Amino acid sequence: MRVNAYAAPAAGQPLAPTTIERRDVGPDDVLIEIQYAGICHSDIHTVNGDWGPQPFPVVPGHEIVGTVVEVGSAVTRHRVGARVGVGCMVNSCGECVNCTNGDEQYCLEGMVGTYAGTDRDGTTTQGGYSTHVVVDADYVLSVPDGLDPAAAAPLLCAGITTYSPLRRWGAGPGKKVAIVGLGGLGHMGVKIAHALGAEVTVLSQSLKKQEDGLRLGADHYFATNDSGTFEQLAGSFDLVINTVSAHLDVDAYLGLLAVDGTLVNVGAPPEPLSVNVFSLINSRRSFAGSMIGGIAQTQEMLDFCAEHHIGSEVEVITADRINEAYERVLASDVRYRFVIDVSSIG
Repeated sequence: MRVNAYAAPAAGQPLAPTTIERRDVGPDDVLIEIQYAGICHSDIHTVNGDWGPQPFPVVPGHEIVGTVVEVGSAVTRHRVGARVGVGCMVNSCGECVNCTNGDEQYCLEGMVGTYAGTDRDGTTTQGGYSTHVVVDADYVLSVPDGLDPAAAAPLLCAGITTYSPLRRWGAGPGKKVAIVGLGGLGHMGVKIAHALGAEVTVLSQSLKKQEDGLRLGADHYFATNDSGTFEQLAGSFDLVINTVSAHLDVDAYLGLLAVDGTLVNVGAPPEPLSVNVFSLINSRRSFAGSMIGGIAQTQEMLDFCAEHHIGSEVEVITADRINEAYERVLASDVRYRFVIDVSSIG
C-alpha cells in the first residue's frame, strides 16, 4: 500500500510531503494507523547527516502511537482497534544472547531502526511521519488506556531512554540522582526519577527553567554556567544522567559523583568526548552509556508511566510545521517535545 508521509529528500534539506510504500501485512505483522509521532533530536541529527550518510529519502519518526487496523494470521498479542506504540526499533535477529536476554537494542547483528535502517527483508525502513506503518508484532507495544496518546508518543524514545538507566543503576529511595539538561529527554528523566523515589537535582546551563524543573519533580536545581555549582556539589551524587547532545566537560561531571557513583551518557553528541582516567580512579567512579531499552522493559516503562500518571510535556503541531519545529528544537525553543498530529498528513 502507498501512504502519505513527510520525508527529507537529502541531507540538510527541508522535509516535504511525499508518498511511500508499506509492505503487505505478513503473518507476524501489525498494520498501524498512526495518530501521533514525536519529534526527537535524533530525527534532526539523522536528516542533517550528523551521524553519517543516510539512505535518503528518509521518513523520520520513532515515537509512534496509533491504532491497530489489521493483524497477520499468526498474531495473538495485538488486536484490531487496540492502541499501540512503536519505538526506536522494529526488528532484530531474535536469536543472539542479547536478544534472548531481552536487550534487543544491543542485538549482535544490529537492531533494525524504525527509520533509515535495513530490515530483514532488505528494504529500508521508514518512520512515523506517515499515516500508516507495518511492524513485526513482537516490536509493537501496548499503550495503556491511562496515557494520553499525544503525551505517550515521546515515551517510546525519551521515556525509555531515561527509564532504562535509572532502573539499571538503581535510582530509588535513598539515592541522589542528577539529570543534566532539561529538554525532551531531561524532563522525562526528572519525572521518572521522582516517581521512582530518588532525590532529584537538575543541572542546567542556566536557571531559566528552574520553575519548570521543580514543578516536574526536581528537589533541587543548579546552573552549570556557575562554576561554584561544581564546587558546591562535588562528590554528591550516586547517579548522573547526561541527556544533552553537545560537548561536555566529562571530568567536571565525574567530579560530582560520590564513591562508586556512575555518570551515564544518553545524549549522543556528534564529536568524541574525552575523559581523564584519574577522574574515575580516584573515587571508583564509572562512566557508562545507555541506549533505549528492550521491548519488555519498554512495556514495563509504559505501564509504570500509566500507573504514575506520567506523560511527556508536549506541543502538538500539524505536519506543515515540521521544519519550523526542527528549527525550534535546535534553538531549544520547545517545552518539551513536539508531537505531530498525523491526521494532518495528506
